[in-house]
Amino acid sequence: MKPDKVLSMLGIAAKAGGVASGEFSTEKSVKDGRAWLVIVASDASENTQKHFRDMTTFYEVPMYVYGEKETLGHFIGKEFRASLAVTNEGLAHSIEDKLKLTLTTE
Repeated sequence: MKPDKVLSMLGIAAKAGGVASGEFSTEKSVKDGRAWLVIVASDASENTQKHFRDMTTFYEVPMYVYGEKETLGHFIGKEFRASLAVTNEGLAHSIEDKLKLTLTTE
């Protein structure tokens, strides 16, 4: 498996305490205005993806569908996670830049 810079950055953000994971925590972070970036697993249900897409559009938070539940959870040191919010502004911008590069080159 080739090194994934997005997932590595998520691990760094989690160690720095800048990640809220799980659907409830992610939603709370977005609604409280603490989320700078939301990532939803590609294998999350269509309903979950639509729920977060609608919410992040309303609250004007960038959202990406990336990775799988098990992979996202592993890199932030948890069990599987369908969604997570990056609450550290600087790390969120760095991760978003890497996401844009990764998603345009695939």
